Amino acid sequence: RQSVKEKARLRLREFDVGDKFSHLPLPKASVLLPLMVREGKLHLLLTVRSMQLRRSPGEVCFPGGKSEAIDKDEIATALREAKEEVGLQPEKVEVICRLVPGIDKMNHLVTPVVGFIEDTFQAIPNPDEVSDVFVVPLEYFVKPLNYKTLPYKTSSGYLSRMHCFTYDDHEHKMSFKIWGLTAHFAVFLALVIFGKRPTFEVDYDLDNLISSSENNFMNLYASLYERKKSNL
Repeated sequence: RQSVKEKARLRLREFDVGDKFSHLPLPKASVLLPLMVREGKLHLLLTVRSMQLRRSPGEVCFPGGKSEAIDKDEIATALREAKEEVGLQPEKVEVICRLVPGIDKMNHLVTPVVGFIEDTFQAIPNPDEVSDVFVVPLEYFVKPLNYKTLPYKTSSGYLSRMHCFTYDDHEHKMSFKIWGLTAHFAVFLALVIFGKRPTFEVDYDLDNLISSSENNFMNLYASLYERKKSNL
């Protein structure tokens, strides 16, 4: 019987985009999607942004941030940021792949980097950046208990829907709202690994997940590019 981890690794490698989108002329950012196995099930580690931050204070996100000159690629950015934010040492991450990027509201090209970490990892949140760290079973992002969808228009006028999950964490005795690009990446990761239909609507052709996710991204990018041109 293949281990949960081994199955996930194989699925993820099929979806690795490498540096396929790295040439796009947008400012770069990366996030780390840290997976761990707990009680035989995959879980995803998330953080809550510090209330002192100017941008999106108190929002749930993955460890990550803008690319810096010292970073040799998107993976280096994600690992450096995870170390700065939650004390995760880069050598403690088994990096598996890069998935199709997203574009955030500041028009950064955000690359999700997927890696395995030990379930014993104890986060040391940097209080300037992170107020909380928690884990969610990955399956929650295909079979949520508390989900709604928010219609939204990107800055370029591209109509889409935004996933919004509410997760009740018994360990913290708190509810966390996971939405926006963070929810988008979590859903895609769950679809890739589990290969099954979620209990809600998604904007992908689930029979052709690789090509439809890349097409969706390129449509989003093209709509942004068109708007840039028309603003010149």
